[in-house]
Amino acid sequence: MTTTPTSTLPRGVAIRSDAGLYGYERALTRAGLSPVAGADEAGRGACAGPLVAAAVILRPGASGRIPELSDSKLLTEKARDRVRGHIERRALSYAWVAIPPAEVDRRGLHQANIEALRRAVARLDVAPAYVLSDGFGVDGLPCPSLAMWKGDQVAACVAAASVLAKTVRDAMMTELAQRYPAYGFDIHKGYSTPAHQAALAEHGPCPEHRFTYANVANVSPRCG
Repeated sequence: MTTTPTSTLPRGVAIRSDAGLYGYERALTRAGLSPVAGADEAGRGACAGPLVAAAVILRPGASGRIPELSDSKLLTEKARDRVRGHIERRALSYAWVAIPPAEVDRRGLHQANIEALRRAVARLDVAPAYVLSDGFGVDGLPCPSLAMWKGDQVAACVAAASVLAKTVRDAMMTELAQRYPAYGFDIHKGYSTPAHQAALAEHGPCPEHRFTYANVANVSPRCG
């Protein structure tokens, strides 16, 4: 049996404004909804490379506290790598999934995003009792869930998922830069920077580009 996303917390669960980054997990655990998984993605706005989603369940209590944990966008690259190491050592369970560019094109960005989040949660080797997702509700989950605005800034498990997704994807883009050195994937990670757009104009897209994106389609022979 699958469930559809919820838009509010379960009845009786309240989060104090000063609860801190781990407040959602504590409140849901007190309500008997444990373990709690966080899910987030990286690469939604990129025009090249995969869409990567991750899901993380943190251990309860002090053992699950992740040093330096924050929204991945607020951390330096070195800090993200350190945090990823802590997550992989301390999390109760974590998983990630990559949706290749061709599947993003075929499904459409939003559906590919939801599918990536769903798959990441499904890959956890511990079944969650509740899922917090960043930004988008995820249907087809086997437990209740809540889509959170800026969830990676207010819920620890979502922040952990954001760091894991970002670091995994950055490493993949660095590897792709060795296969396609003309584009500088290791620098801009597939996002549409002026340097990336200049490379697209000069060389055209490679198989790792998303051909449904306007800036790629405009220089693609297959879309002309």
